[in-house]
Amino acid sequence: MPIKELLIYCFVATSSMILMSFVAHMLVGGLVSPRTELFVQIGLCGAVATLIGFMAWDVAKRRRGKK
Repeated sequence: MPIKELLIYCFVATSSMILMSFVAHMLVGGLVSPRTELFVQIGLCGAVATLIGFMAWDVAKRRRGKK
């Protein structure tokens, strides 16, 4: 995977995790305890990171097959 593409994936992953953390804060913030809110943010960010990692892995796998 070229370095430029890797930087783009890292930027997208970082911005997506920040956005998901904010979304979790806006949805459950104030409704549950701060500790529960933190667990929701960690779980959501972990799920998003896993999905983005799988997407990047799938793209790399498909490109290797085309060469």
